[in-house]
Amino acid sequence: MADKKKKNTENQEVKKDDKQLQALQDQLADALKKADEAAAKAAEQKNDFLRLMAEFDTFRRRTAEEKLELVKSASADTIKGLLPVLDDCEIALAQLEKTEGNEGAKEGVQLIFNKLMNFLKTKGLERIEAKGEVFDTEFHEAVTMFPAPSEDLKGKVIDVAQTGYTLGGKVLRYAKVIVGA
Repeated sequence: MADKKKKNTENQEVKKDDKQLQALQDQLADALKKADEAAAKAAEQKNDFLRLMAEFDTFRRRTAEEKLELVKSASADTIKGLLPVLDDCEIALAQLEKTEGNEGAKEGVQLIFNKLMNFLKTKGLERIEAKGEVFDTEFHEAVTMFPAPSEDLKGKVIDVAQTGYTLGGKVLRYAKVIVGA
């Protein structure tokens, strides 16, 4: 009987140990499940954070580009407003060349024209050379066509009515030209 009692006690202890083991296994499974959920949530939040950072970086870059484009646009508008002054200087120089005895006036106008042109060149303004060049619609605007004095001037610019300019590689004003036909 003592053996039976001993076996019974042992069985009860084994059952108790089994219950404790099962409870510990349940706790472990629960803890692992919670750890997996926490890891998934952390990965999701990290992904959201990375997306937010990428969006912010894109926003910052786009904003900087827009500011730069705004400055360029304002600069282009200002320079475009100065082009008639350049035209007037060129006309004045041409008229002064036709007359004699105005050396001081010629030098003064030439000095002003050169200073203004040099300043605008530092800002990216370039003159479109057209006379004698092949007519190119990318840079020239034909005002009229004129019979070419020689065969080699056909399709080429015979004269320039208004000088054209580029700013930073983009056409600011097309050269108005007379083309040989």
